[in-house]
Amino acid sequence: MNQLLAMRAFVRVVENGSFSRTADQLILPRSTVSKLITDLERHLGIKLMQRTTRAVVPTSDGLEYYSHAARLIAELDAVDTAARSNKLKPGGHLRIDAPASFANCLLIPTLPDFHRLYPDITIALGISDRAVNIVGEGVDCVLRAGKLDDMTMIARKITDLQYITCAAPAYLERMGTPASPLDLQQGHVQAGYFFAASGKLDALVFEQGTERHTLASTVFSTNDGNGLKEMLLAGLGIGQHFQRVVQPYLDGGQLLQILPQWSRPAIPLHVLYPPNRHQNARLKVFIDWLLRTFGDTVD
Repeated sequence: MNQLLAMRAFVRVVENGSFSRTADQLILPRSTVSKLITDLERHLGIKLMQRTTRAVVPTSDGLEYYSHAARLIAELDAVDTAARSNKLKPGGHLRIDAPASFANCLLIPTLPDFHRLYPDITIALGISDRAVNIVGEGVDCVLRAGKLDDMTMIARKITDLQYITCAAPAYLERMGTPASPLDLQQGHVQAGYFFAASGKLDALVFEQGTERHTLASTVFSTNDGNGLKEMLLAGLGIGQHFQRVVQPYLDGGQLLQILPQWSRPAIPLHVLYPPNRHQNARLKVFIDWLLRTFGDTVD
């Protein structure tokens, strides 16, 4: 016997005075409602209902049982309602970590939209290009660009990040505009990115058909994506950055695209989180929002 369903059916029958109306409300056959009441009476060892051809009324024992059962069902319904409400409008605290350029140029400007949708969620945003220890540092999720090494985490791909080669107008006026990647090795200055953990330089890559050039000689480099953008804006050299990060500066003329016929392979952007947090409602809505906001638009 499903005791909870039987109790719910009994409460409804008392309130409706009818098996038929109760069956309609619970979307059950009338015979099932009747059997639930009979099984409940057998389980309790008391008579709960008096059945006649004209009416169904609770016995004295039934009235006493109803007073307790109705309160219990009401409390259960309130718990269910609160849980559904929390799922629809989750609250609580999220600790997130994101790369500098993505956080500053893309994520932070759109966070007002997230806050408008989920005002009860607070966010602590760590901004760093280093690979944080998700579990050890108590982080709910991280955004990472490029190859994934930690296979113990759940990874959801957000988008592919496209690169663009660019420089400031002042640099091009001073040094000239290269016509090919090989020109960058003839008197030009390269600005690039190096990985903080290893110190290894992220080489500039140029592909066109089957031809490929990799250049790993920079005068200026930084381990911060936002810092690389500032180096390019300052006219320190030619470099490659994510197109969506630098697009506003391309639109405004502070940066100019060069060598557009040459491309660099895109890299994936993922959100990672521990497997035991897949039931976290606030994390779920944040990840869903990330996919809606950036999934088809980040270049």
